[in-house]
Amino acid sequence: MDRMDWRLVEELQADARLSYNELARRVHLSAPTVAERVRKLESSGVITGYRAHVDPAAVGLPVQAVVVMDCYGPRCLLRDPEVPSWPQIRQLFRITGDGCSVLVAAVPSMPDFESFIDRLARYGRPSSSMVLSQPLAWAPVAAPEGRGD
Repeated sequence: MDRMDWRLVEELQADARLSYNELARRVHLSAPTVAERVRKLESSGVITGYRAHVDPAAVGLPVQAVVVMDCYGPRCLLRDPEVPSWPQIRQLFRITGDGCSVLVAAVPSMPDFESFIDRLARYGRPSSSMVLSQPLAWAPVAAPEGRGD
């Protein structure tokens, strides 16, 4: 990626709803050039999608937790193809170290969280930490120092 690709990515991360014309104005290129560069960033997998950021509490999911799962072998949660589609799971990571996976969950209430933990326990040992606040909800990917030239 060159410096212009990074500028385009930075602008789109700040506002993915920008038109090609507005994006072109901001980076000082023509709209067709910007459109072609964005298409290349999409086809190469740099840009993987465009999403709205939604506050879980604002849509009735105020109870949030981070759960480390300790499960290995054939009963591992990561081997069940349906698990990533569970509505309580907002993010799922395969990890190294203690546990095999970490997930971020959001549910309407503590009884719902208890039911969720019971469901997870079928796969192994869940260890949870409740989210008190989120000082950083999301951060854009920035060009590594010395890159983007």
